[in-house]
Amino acid sequence: MGRAYQNRKESMAKTAGAKTKVYSKYGRELYVCAKAGGADPDGNLALRGLMERAKKAQVPSHVIDKALDKAKGAGGEDFFPARYEGFGPGGCMVIVDCLTDNPNRTFNDVRQCFTKTKAKIGIQGAVSHMFDHSAILAFIHSDEEAVLDALLSADVDVTDVESEDDKITVFTPPGDYFKAKQALADSLSVTDFDVDEIQFLPRSTTAISGDDLIMFEKFLDMLNELDDVQNIYHDAEY
Repeated sequence: MGRAYQNRKESMAKTAGAKTKVYSKYGRELYVCAKAGGADPDGNLALRGLMERAKKAQVPSHVIDKALDKAKGAGGEDFFPARYEGFGPGGCMVIVDCLTDNPNRTFNDVRQCFTKTKAKIGIQGAVSHMFDHSAILAFIHSDEEAVLDALLSADVDVTDVESEDDKITVFTPPGDYFKAKQALADSLSVTDFDVDEIQFLPRSTTAISGDDLIMFEKFLDMLNELDDVQNIYHDAEY
């Protein structure tokens, strides 16, 4: 999984650089999470984790507070998750996750991004079976065995552990995300994470170059300009 994750990290950095509306992205996710599970992070573990990630992404406190205050109010907007899959330029596999208040509009917008870059949008499940849905926690620590013992003692299903330069990266199923964080905090006092997220990791990579790479860059830029797009996952290797 290491090489696939390394490629994913590089693509994440590129996507993050192209994402000019990161505050809006986190604001929408926080609102949806708080509205669904409550605006108290002590009672809503998903919200607490999302708030931590937002702070690491340097989202200002007033943006976070505004989203939570909005979720506490009556009525408000209804956003729904939408996932689109397909093949990008050069035949790479792509998953696009959205939050939308108008699924028809979002589908048409995402489909245009595929069409205008000679890519092909597919049906649900077209490529997601070639990705692993995984929770990832990376932190400073030198004892891989101690980390593994702490997780297994807490009955965490560990799918992989990597250790490099005094940094350990743990991969677990998304359902064990909170249990893994709690086990690391209780047993090893680990509370600060360099990576703390749930994402799709490709099981293999598709090399792209030349005109395909140029078109793929355009494809990513077009998707990132859409307000409804929250995350983009792909197996492209530059």
